[in-house]
Amino acid sequence: MTPDQLSQAIAAALAAAVADGTFALDPADLPATVHVERPRQREHGDWATNVALQLAKKAGSNPRAFAEELARRLTSTDGVASVEVAGPGFLNIRLDAAAAGELARSIVEQGASYGTNTAEAGHRVNLEFVSANPTGPLHIGGVRWAAVGDSLARVLQAAGAEVTREYYFNDHGAQIDRFARSLLARARGEEAPEDGYGGQYIADIAEQVTAQAVAAGEPDPATLGDDEALEAFRARGVDLMFDEIKKSLHDFGVDFDVYFHEDSLHESGAVDRAVARLRELGHVFEQDGATWLRTTELGDDKDRVVIKSDGEAAYIAGDIAYYLDKRERGFDRVVMMLGADHHGYVGRMKAVAAAFGDDPDVNLEILIGQLVNLVKDGAPVRMSKRAGTVVTIDDLVDAVGVDAARYALARSSTDSAIDLDLDLLAKATNENPVFYVQYAHARTAAIGRNAAEAGVRREDGFDASVLDHETEAVLLGHLAQLPRVVAQAANLREPHRVARYLEELAGGFHKWYDAKRYVLPQGDEPVTDTHRTRLWLVDATRQVLANGLGLLGVSAPERM
Repeated sequence: MTPDQLSQAIAAALAAAVADGTFALDPADLPATVHVERPRQREHGDWATNVALQLAKKAGSNPRAFAEELARRLTSTDGVASVEVAGPGFLNIRLDAAAAGELARSIVEQGASYGTNTAEAGHRVNLEFVSANPTGPLHIGGVRWAAVGDSLARVLQAAGAEVTREYYFNDHGAQIDRFARSLLARARGEEAPEDGYGGQYIADIAEQVTAQAVAAGEPDPATLGDDEALEAFRARGVDLMFDEIKKSLHDFGVDFDVYFHEDSLHESGAVDRAVARLRELGHVFEQDGATWLRTTELGDDKDRVVIKSDGEAAYIAGDIAYYLDKRERGFDRVVMMLGADHHGYVGRMKAVAAAFGDDPDVNLEILIGQLVNLVKDGAPVRMSKRAGTVVTIDDLVDAVGVDAARYALARSSTDSAIDLDLDLLAKATNENPVFYVQYAHARTAAIGRNAAEAGVRREDGFDASVLDHETEAVLLGHLAQLPRVVAQAANLREPHRVARYLEELAGGFHKWYDAKRYVLPQGDEPVTDTHRTRLWLVDATRQVLANGLGLLGVSAPERM
């Protein structure tokens, strides 16, 4: 019996009690889904629910009396061994071994689809993440969003949402001017501008710009007049830098569905149209020669200049047009993942959403991620030889590999700053979380290979009742949790819950196998359904570990 099946059984018992008049409830008062969860203390049973506490008051009943009647009805359900009422009205439910063990076969049969659900079905989500300026290699803060953002996209898709991964390409504004000036200065052998960019990558890109121009039969751009030279380095330099960022992300397992150019908002007239729309809605006013958006009436701390007195669009004008563009493309959930220095951005963008008539708590979500600190040999890692001032995505991958980097960055809540110990992440020991989980998967694969050599075949038998050991009940309980974990991770936008779950599952599996739950016959022992059924459990564990690692974009190795 799966948690969903138990939930359905409880719902059926409630409906029957309402139908026969035992519970004085309107059928509409019954929950669409009865939530069951694992008790914190294993001795309290396999599953628990507080549904009696939720409904008793509406039924005009004492919660404990309500729970006792529901327990009486559930006790007769096939697969339920016992139901106990605890405290003011909690139900603790135990399944018989056969009912609990059936989950192993169910997981194997569902395969890669196990854990998916429809919790987010019907939602079209535009998930924007990374969006680093194309003025240098992707640094460690952006790498965190690459790992978390891609994992969140996978989790949302597993929960039924339609997700578009989007990268906002900042190719408009002062930072691009500084980048072009830095390239030109390096190409001419001059000092970088005071507000420019440094690092070996500037020299590399400048050389590539020159090489491309010469290969195309054009003059060396560094020899042109300043304005023409700047434009040449801007045009080719930005494209080269962004191609490099995209390649680094691809090698990290992250690809985007849409690369949206900020410059297109200004060139297409989208900014002017968005401002005009807000003016029609009564949220725009003129003051001191500038055009303002009246955001204080919509929860912001101050009104915002949209068009400056010199006629140039303020930075927020592009953000306004970009948000409207996403909504007009049909996305009902606009999710933006931003760095720790963007807290002030939240209030103004929520106000923008409200100005367009949207619900800022539904249609727009802004997730703020905290800093990442790298540690090696007990000391902070601060410098990249190539970037000059920051640690880049390529530095991190070179140090620990893609799997360890992605897992380590995705396993912590983005609300917290994290310290990544590069020495730990490079270790092939159980201290390293990604190794611990991947090793569990590799161990299940090794057991499967050994079972095949010993003639233990799943298809020759299955007897769920033999899975009656305490460690088997715990392991089955862990396996049953994946759909709930995926739904919760999607709802809360917290993919780190998947990683923490996998570590618990790996621990449960190791404890089960170390308790001498043999899959292979020992000595001259014949192969029995006990061995075959345990193989089903091993294969179910392997499937869940693989599914969970896949949600994090991390490989599930067969050998380690």
